[in-house]
Amino acid sequence: MKQRIYISGAITGTDDFMERFAKAQKELEEQGYSVVNPAAVNSMLPEDTNYEEYMSMSFLMLDMCDSIYMLNGWSKSCGANREYGYAIAMDKTIVFER
Repeated sequence: MKQRIYISGAITGTDDFMERFAKAQKELEEQGYSVVNPAAVNSMLPEDTNYEEYMSMSFLMLDMCDSIYMLNGWSKSCGANREYGYAIAMDKTIVFER
């Protein structure tokens, strides 16, 4: 069974986040991972979805995964920091973009 990995990175205030997440997804899939891309999933939610609802969805998706992939610049994102802390608490494998 493939390892499932969740992509984490800055979304709020980042113009090219969809492209960055899609690029990471492609690279991770080429490495054999099953990938959860929250940028793509959350883009399908209603327009009136608020920040905390997005974060709740993100934690649910992260629960489905074995590991988390931290995109460069993640440390400047409040949401990615929350995901990182949650991943540590849940004993997920943490992988950093090179």
